[in-house]
Amino acid sequence: MVGADLRFSLENDGATVVRGHLTGEANRLRLEVDDPAVFAGAGDAAAIRAVARGLADRGIVLQVVSGGDHLVSLGDVRVRWWQRRLTRSPHIRLGSLKGAWTSAKAQASGRRSVLPGSEVLPPTTLWPPAPTFMRRPVKRVGATHDPGRGGSPRLVLVKDSYFPGEGQPVYWLEEGMRIGSRADCDIRLDGLEPVQASLEHDEADEWVLVTEAGRTRVNGTAVGRQVLRTGTRIEMGDHVLVYSRAEYADHGRPHGGRIGGEAGRQEPQAPRRQGPPAFEPPDQPPR
Repeated sequence: MVGADLRFSLENDGATVVRGHLTGEANRLRLEVDDPAVFAGAGDAAAIRAVARGLADRGIVLQVVSGGDHLVSLGDVRVRWWQRRLTRSPHIRLGSLKGAWTSAKAQASGRRSVLPGSEVLPPTTLWPPAPTFMRRPVKRVGATHDPGRGGSPRLVLVKDSYFPGEGQPVYWLEEGMRIGSRADCDIRLDGLEPVQASLEHDEADEWVLVTEAGRTRVNGTAVGRQVLRTGTRIEMGDHVLVYSRAEYADHGRPHGGRIGGEAGRQEPQAPRRQGPPAFEPPDQPPR
């Protein structure tokens, strides 16, 4: 769908050659020119055919008129067989004998070409494209994975306000961590159930939040068990925790842990390495 209302003048060798007015809407355009023979030179035929083919590919019809006479139509048009032989294109339809006479007269006079030729076009794709072929097929990329259990998985406590210089509390995840209000919980938050949730690290190297008591929301939805992805927002009572893990070790699809791809089919993860994690959390307690 196009809309046009354009006036133009074409100059050649410093002299004004032709003036025109292009109008139209939807897929119908009208080009009125005062000297159509300017575009009908022998050297312009290839450019005109290329324009007609491009218009046809887009379903557009361009009607060329001069002095009220319909000369030719380019683009998505029906062309009789004898006109195809005359114009050497299935996308150019002569509108009147005046159009054919104008073209024949311009070519016979040896008018200089005014339309750009193929030298100004970008190079085409190399053919045959043998250099682009690879002998071995490229293996499709599956989910990201890190059998070394890296990625620095952590929960960050988000507060409504902070004192000057105060940092966000960060809890580095370990297997079997518990979240609640009881004194022996690994992540102790006031106002929660004694043990409201726990964290599991499964065989696929995924960190999973398990609700033990009370109500826990993940991204606004109450859950009982939820695989965590980078950016996951966990709400417990008046507290908000956000899960984060480096992209290369967060196994979500698409990579980076973005929500929306976990249900798709993906490559199985490599066996989880036994032993200590690749990243050791800092010794100092969280602030």
